[in-house]
Amino acid sequence: MKPKDAQSAKFKAAVVGGTGYGGAELIRLLLAHPSVALTRVSSIDFVDQPLESVHLSLNETGLTFEEIPLKEVGKGVDVIFLGLPHKVSSTLAPELRELSCKVIDLSGDFRLKDKAAYREYYGVEHPYPEELEGNKWVFGLPEVYRDEIRQADRVASPGCFATTCMLSLLPLSKAGILKGAIKTVATTGSSGSGAYAKAGTHHPVRANNMKIYKPFGHQHTPEIEQLLNEAQEKYGHGQSFNLYFVPVSAPMPRGILANSFVNIPESVTPEEVDALFYDCYKDHAFVRTLGNKRFAEVVAIKGSMWVDLSWTVTEPADGIRQVLISTALDNLVKGGAGQAVQSMNLTLGLPETEGIDAPALWP
Repeated sequence: MKPKDAQSAKFKAAVVGGTGYGGAELIRLLLAHPSVALTRVSSIDFVDQPLESVHLSLNETGLTFEEIPLKEVGKGVDVIFLGLPHKVSSTLAPELRELSCKVIDLSGDFRLKDKAAYREYYGVEHPYPEELEGNKWVFGLPEVYRDEIRQADRVASPGCFATTCMLSLLPLSKAGILKGAIKTVATTGSSGSGAYAKAGTHHPVRANNMKIYKPFGHQHTPEIEQLLNEAQEKYGHGQSFNLYFVPVSAPMPRGILANSFVNIPESVTPEEVDALFYDCYKDHAFVRTLGNKRFAEVVAIKGSMWVDLSWTVTEPADGIRQVLISTALDNLVKGGAGQAVQSMNLTLGLPETEGIDAPALWP
């Protein structure tokens, strides 16, 4: 697909569910995109109100929140972003099938291939489990599925924790040395809990608190396992690891810092570990491989698409070395809306980094 000419012939995009934090990031990025025009935002909240009355960072956009059927949203647009809660996007499957435009979903409803895993981690039966079969939805992690995304009409964009952990562990998975117990502790900002306050995320509590939640049961766990197992199988290594994932609620608005502990054979040298990470990401613009030159930290990636990866390798003991991989990204950008726009660029034949390559905010 190619744009025709000038401003009026830009690709046209719509956002369904534009009042949350993810929707706000989508709107911000699309309004500034050089090759895409945001033409419609639908919502069941704040209907007929200007976007800037809800998202105060915006200037006058000329757009209002509209409550209209999905088929109407899809008329005359090239791509629709679904910024809806988990378990809502899935109910729209029949309507999505009727759309001729591309669809990028930011929820977890079409990421998994196993309906039993969906039931276990989301607590309900998937209403249209046939949508999980085959390649109806391409998993939207460009660092792994770039070519598939280019050809896709339906993209299931990964979750924020999942993106962080998958990029942390992928080099070891591809090399066949991701084995045994993988232990990951990941700290996240409050924006990951959504725009509406709950007892555990209300600012007066969260600003003074850190706590774990959903230990060994977070819904991003099967996404991580699915991708890493596919990588293991693709490179002929089989499935041989167990992931123990613990998320931590932190007193910051945005960002994720994940720390993963992996045991590897003592025969694998620190220099070989370095090479695995550098080689894996040498062709990926948004992943910065820091090695042990400095540790990944949230303040260095805030508001950007950057993924910072650092790692430390221990001296051998009892026949093994331990690798600590620290990974930082912005949960709303590379972990959310920005990654969805990255997939949009690929599906529309645009440069992959267009409109999303601004540097991070500092501090």
